[in-house]
Amino acid sequence: MTKMRAKFFSMLTAAVILISGISPAVSAPAQAAAGQPSWASNATIYEVNVRQYTKAGTFRAFQAHLPRLKALGVRILWFMPLQPISSLNRKGSLGSPYSIADYKGINSELGTESDFKSLVTAAHAAGFKVVLDWVANHTGWDNRWIVEHPDWYTKDAEGKITWPIGTDWTDVADLNYESQAMRAEMISSMKYWLSNYDIDGFRADVAGAVPSDFWEAARDELETVKPIWMVAEDEGEGALLNSAFNANYGWSFLGKMTSMSTGSSGKFPAISAILASESYPNGTYPMTFITNHDENSWNGTEYERLGGAVKMLSAFYFTTPGMPLIYSGQEVAQNRRLKFFDKDEIIWKASPMTAFYQKLIALKAKNSALAADDTPSPTSFLAATHFSTPAYGRADGKSKVFVVLNLSRAKATTTVTAGKFAGTYFDAFSGKRVKVTSKFRLTLPSQGYLVLSSVK
Repeated sequence: MTKMRAKFFSMLTAAVILISGISPAVSAPAQAAAGQPSWASNATIYEVNVRQYTKAGTFRAFQAHLPRLKALGVRILWFMPLQPISSLNRKGSLGSPYSIADYKGINSELGTESDFKSLVTAAHAAGFKVVLDWVANHTGWDNRWIVEHPDWYTKDAEGKITWPIGTDWTDVADLNYESQAMRAEMISSMKYWLSNYDIDGFRADVAGAVPSDFWEAARDELETVKPIWMVAEDEGEGALLNSAFNANYGWSFLGKMTSMSTGSSGKFPAISAILASESYPNGTYPMTFITNHDENSWNGTEYERLGGAVKMLSAFYFTTPGMPLIYSGQEVAQNRRLKFFDKDEIIWKASPMTAFYQKLIALKAKNSALAADDTPSPTSFLAATHFSTPAYGRADGKSKVFVVLNLSRAKATTTVTAGKFAGTYFDAFSGKRVKVTSKFRLTLPSQGYLVLSSVK
C-alpha cells in the first residue's frame, strides 16, 4: 500500500473505530498546494461520456441535457477526451478516446470546433465549469509527433517506439519526458484549450506516470491564462499534490467501500484497524466515487460491485472529505457496463435515484462543513453501541452534518454519543426536523443511513 493510498483511510476507515469507543478527529498538515478556485469548494463533479450519452453521440445532443444536469445540481462537467482518435492499432470499431491523434483537434464524430465552443458557452451561461480529460502519458500511433519527432517517444532495445511498459495499451505510444521540446509542446497544447475554448481545468489521465515537475511547470504556465482546477488520475505520487493538482483519485476509498458493502461483521474489525497518520496537504483532497468510466466498463457497475449498499455508500462518500463524482447514467441507476471501444448508448429513464443524488448534491453545496477547501472541517467519529453502525459528524461553526450508517444486512438499533453534535437538524432526504440528544437512539434498516444537516 502506497502512502497516498493510506492517506484517505485516516479520514474514512476510522468510521468503525467506535468499536473501541475512541472518537478521533481528522486534520490536515500545513503544506502548500495549488491554488483552489472558489467555485470548486462545495462542487460535485460530473463525468461526461459524450460518445455514449445520446444516440447521436455529439456535443449538440449532449447540450440538450444541460438543463437536466443543472436541476441535478452538479457544478463541474468533466469531459472524456474530445480529440481525434488514432486509427492505427485501434481497438474496437471506434477506438479509445485516450488514443490521441491530434492534441489540438476535435473528434469529428462528436461535432465541430464551433459546436464545442457553443457547448462551453452554454455550460458557462448555465453556471457550470468545464474540465477536459488530458492524456499526457502517450499518444495514438498516427499522431504526427511520431513522424516529426520520434525522439519524443520511449523506445525499446531495438530502437522502436513502444507502448507504455507493463500495460496492454497496444493502441498508444509512450512519450519520453526526457525531451524538453516535447514537454514544451504538451504545455502549449494544454494552453490552447484554455485560450481557444475557455475551459476551466483538466483531469490528467495516468498522471502518476508523468514526472511531477512537468505537471508543476504546466500548472504555472496554465495559470497565466486563467485560474484553473486540476485532478490527477493517481493516488501513489504524493508530490503531484504539492503545487500541481488540487485533487487526486480516491481509489483506496472505493476499495474500502467495497469491503464495507459485504455485510459481513467479520470485515468491520479489519476496517477499523487500518489507520494512517498522514492526511492530505492543505487545500487538496480526493475525488471520491462509486463508479466512473473505467470502473463501469472494466470492473462492473456500482450495483454489481456494491449490491444493496449503493445508497448507503453514496451517503458516505458525499459526507466525507473530498469532491464527489457522478458518472454519466449513475443518476438514473444505469445498471449496465458500457462498451469502451464501441458505441453503446446510455438509456435515459425516470428513476428515484435522480432525486436521491439531487438531495446529496444539494447537501454538499449548502453545507460549508462539507467544503473541500484550505481548511476542511475535521471528521469526528462518535461512539455508538452497535458493532456495525459507524457515526460521525462534521462542523465548521456555520453548519453541522451528522451521519449514522448501518453496514450490516440486518436491522440495527444503536445509541450514538453525540457530544458537540447534539442539537436540532433537518433530514437531508425528507426535510423533517430531527432532534439529536446527547445519547441518541435510532434504528436503521439493513444497509440503511441517516444524514442530518443543520441547514435545511
